Amino acid sequence: MTKPLMILIAGPYRSGTNDDPALLSANLRALEAYAWPVFEKGHIPMIGEWVALPVLESAGAGLADPLAEKVMYPTAQRLLHHCDAVLRLPGNSRGADNDVLIARELGLPVYTDVMDIPVREAHHAPARAVGS
Repeated sequence: MTKPLMILIAGPYRSGTNDDPALLSANLRALEAYAWPVFEKGHIPMIGEWVALPVLESAGAGLADPLAEKVMYPTAQRLLHHCDAVLRLPGNSRGADNDVLIARELGLPVYTDVMDIPVREAHHAPARAVGS
């Protein structure tokens, strides 16, 4: 494997939050905590909310808006056609379970542990930025 994989990080975002902004933010931070380990292995981390939330906002809508159902899950579905693998994090999530189902239909590997993601050949882990 010489090219980096784009790996969708899938896990709970809205599940169990009742769309409480503090809980949503905490769930997004939990997803984002895996961005560095994926990147460090030489790959490109992707989180569906990084794309879906700005799309929803640009439409003038929020998570409570009916439009959210037409943006949040479909964004992840579209992204999966550009991803090479999925990292499924623990926790109840209808969306993440759907991501895994679609990934398997597309023949993409699904990892449940970041340690199982292969290190890209000829890849040198980047040094962390000063102050990180």
